[in-house]
Amino acid sequence: MASFAQFGNDLYSGRRQINFIGRRRTWYAASAVILVLACIGLFGRGLNLSLDFKGGSEIKVSGISQIENYQDRAKNAIESAIPSAPSLDITKVGDDKLTIDSKKLGNGSSDTDRVSAALATEFKVSTDEITSNFIGPSWGSQVTTKARNALIVFLALVSILLAIYFRTWKMALSALVALIHDLVLTVGIYALVGIEVSPASVIGFLTILGYSIYDTVVVFDKVRENTDEAVATGSRSYAQAANYAINQTLVRSINTSVVALLPVGALLIVGFTVLGPGTLLDLALALFIGIAVGTYSSIFIATPLLASLRAKEPAMLELERRARSFQSSQHAAIGQADDAAGLDADTAGAGAAAQGENMSGVIAPEQAKAAAQARRTKVRAREVHPLAIRDRDERE
Repeated sequence: MASFAQFGNDLYSGRRQINFIGRRRTWYAASAVILVLACIGLFGRGLNLSLDFKGGSEIKVSGISQIENYQDRAKNAIESAIPSAPSLDITKVGDDKLTIDSKKLGNGSSDTDRVSAALATEFKVSTDEITSNFIGPSWGSQVTTKARNALIVFLALVSILLAIYFRTWKMALSALVALIHDLVLTVGIYALVGIEVSPASVIGFLTILGYSIYDTVVVFDKVRENTDEAVATGSRSYAQAANYAINQTLVRSINTSVVALLPVGALLIVGFTVLGPGTLLDLALALFIGIAVGTYSSIFIATPLLASLRAKEPAMLELERRARSFQSSQHAAIGQADDAAGLDADTAGAGAAAQGENMSGVIAPEQAKAAAQARRTKVRAREVHPLAIRDRDERE
């Protein structure tokens, strides 16, 4: 724990840096591959929409004491009541419940009553333990339309808010691209794996977009702060200021994501092992996938894309020229400090050795003082200009 805290402190202070911006093409390529796979699932296999979107009949059977071989037993019972029954999706919920989804069963309440009686006989439960609902296609269409409208309104409002807050449309565009990246990737995973998409899943999708934009705004706010400082001092280019911002917020992003994923992961475990399919499991699964994807995009997509968009601006090009000049002067200053410190240390060491021969190993105070001063000069040079010394060391 202490080493991780030290690692975070080093990233925040600049003593250690991970080059996220310099490797942005690698992150773009990785995301492109993942998005292609997601689109293959989304447009090839398609989404597994729940009954709320498609419309049809839903029957729930509760209080089952013997649920073994439940799929064949439920299917045979329904077909005995309605010989021309449509295809059935039979799911076990918990230890004693079944959910049966299909297109409309029969043509009226009499057919539904026969199905309920057949299921009650097969699973030895009362007809009071069986509930049935029919969801018309118009309801599913309304749910789909409202979900799409909510997404469009959300993205529009977020874009306007970011453009006003950060005073540049490029930040808003970068954040919007990251949001779309998160949405496509999350929905694509659902399509590839065949996970059912319910209204609870849609709520989860919209929720993770809010989490993703929150994480991105935190990084962007640090980018703006570092950029203002860089423009004032000329010590960093825009890419370096943006990269520094990612490093400063990296540990915070990881900690926040882990704290958010732990309770959601607990809900997933309970949902899969105890509760079975349902609203809680659908919401938890969407949140778990989305939080992980949103954290990835705020680090590897949004900020590197912002740096790419602003790289050719005249003001940023001028800042880069100033930063190169500043860092070159610091490289020279550090080199001179290193040479002077080394020479002073050698002189002090030789003097101390000579003095030691005359005084039986006792180092003269003036020689020890000179050596200590040389070491302090060298340390101060490296502390004052950590960015320059790091860049020099990387080149060497």
